[in-house]
Amino acid sequence: MPTVAELIVEGLRRAGVPRLFGVPGGGSNLDVLEAARVHGLPFVLCHQEWAACIMAAVTGELTGCPGAALSTLGPGVTASATGLAHAFLDRSPMIYVSDRHPGSALAFTTHQRLDHAALLAPIVKGSVTVTVDSVSQGVADAVRLALGEPRGPVHLDLPADAARQPAVPMPTDIVPLPRPAPTAAALDRAAEMVLAASRPIVVAGLQCRASDAKWLRAFCEALPAPCLTTYKAKGAIPDPHPLAMGVFTGGVLEEAVVGRADLIIAFGVDPVELIPRRWPYTAPVLSFTRCPSSHPGFLAAGGGGYFVPALEVMGDPGSILEELAPRLVGRSRVDWDVVQVDRLKRERWGALEVAVPGLAPHRVVQLAREFTPAGTIATVDAGAHMFPATAYWQAVEPGELLISNGLATMGFALPAAIAAQLVHPERRVICLTGDGGLMMVAAELETAARLRLPILIIAFDDGALSLIQIKQEQKGYEGAAMRREGPDLAALARAFGLTAFVATDEHGLRSALFSALATSGPTVIDARIDASGYRRMLEIVRGVPDA
Repeated sequence: MPTVAELIVEGLRRAGVPRLFGVPGGGSNLDVLEAARVHGLPFVLCHQEWAACIMAAVTGELTGCPGAALSTLGPGVTASATGLAHAFLDRSPMIYVSDRHPGSALAFTTHQRLDHAALLAPIVKGSVTVTVDSVSQGVADAVRLALGEPRGPVHLDLPADAARQPAVPMPTDIVPLPRPAPTAAALDRAAEMVLAASRPIVVAGLQCRASDAKWLRAFCEALPAPCLTTYKAKGAIPDPHPLAMGVFTGGVLEEAVVGRADLIIAFGVDPVELIPRRWPYTAPVLSFTRCPSSHPGFLAAGGGGYFVPALEVMGDPGSILEELAPRLVGRSRVDWDVVQVDRLKRERWGALEVAVPGLAPHRVVQLAREFTPAGTIATVDAGAHMFPATAYWQAVEPGELLISNGLATMGFALPAAIAAQLVHPERRVICLTGDGGLMMVAAELETAARLRLPILIIAFDDGALSLIQIKQEQKGYEGAAMRREGPDLAALARAFGLTAFVATDEHGLRSALFSALATSGPTVIDARIDASGYRRMLEIVRGVPDA
């Protein structure tokens, strides 16, 4: 008869979980690891619990199946909070397995007493306690909850005294309940709004998945209508497409485009993707969404309230467009000026190309994109470098740019790159991170080295870690001349067994890229960028001077 731990592993495998991530210790998670070893579910040993959760979340985001992470009780759970919050706000399906003291709802030792479910309640969709009598059903319930809209992390609470006990497997259904199709009345009203608009614009969001992208492109071309994407939806319409207008930042950068529209079609836009500011547009919003904006999962994650849709049509966004198409055939009256659209696009693309004396951040991204093959996946960390990274990384399919949006988790890019490379071993993965973000997860460099993952890590080294006091005193960067001795990122990488290069100008960067991409294992390029243009760049994005 299988044990509880074995049935957990069986349930995860049936759900399509490709591997476990975590930081094991004593307790029931060791029983889960042994069951995973016996039954062929790979385990990736990590150094930080929250990094393991990010790896699991990115795995779920890329595969559509839940990612999975496990940790020890007490401090392991508290250390996981940042990664779980990321998964919760970025709608990434994952299962988080934690053990606790036997026979108690609380995890405690002589040093601690923590209620795991209460602690995690604000950042998971729910907690499911595993019992000997209900382990199969409990795992199935957790999987369905993780995959239900809006997707997110679910906590699987495993008492230590239950893991090794025999349990009877039970047949269960792990497939989420299908969502109802949009009503004919809603589709008719949506068609009326589209047909009445002369300058509609489309904004695609994180609910737009790979299966929806073909419908989005066909819809934009049929109208035709310009399309922006949120950070999470990069690639939903190929960036080189004539109608692709770049990233919808929620700031002022796109106002010249969106402000001309008389209808804004939100295609899978999640409220958590919008920055908390007054919605600046007067055009009505037609929202195609998997969940209503009033859904408790959205409101719990801080979403809702940024715009009120004039009409909300529920369903899979691609399926909505499929049903909407016959209602629009031959009746479009869109009159966007194609020349004007092209001019606005070129102006947006050139806005962040701030000239600086040294190595410009936007040139780092442009050259990295130029040197890497089609299908390369880029992961982007939080920080000033994310603006040129998201603007100039050309994505042609969903999932080719990964970023933490809802929480903007600093330190996201390296764990995300590790997960992406494991999901897609045949593709090149490039990690675009700041020096601060890399230092936050430096221990995971050993994970990349141990697994021999061919990840290219480009660190935008602006010297900010050693310039904080100078910035306070002089109210801004003065460029490379102000650089003081900071952490030697190349030496750090080599200490973990990675190959490392340093680039201080474009010629050096080209040489470093050529060498790094010819290396079989993980590599780091310490790109010593000139940060003197960051302040101007932030003024362009935000529309106000950087304080």
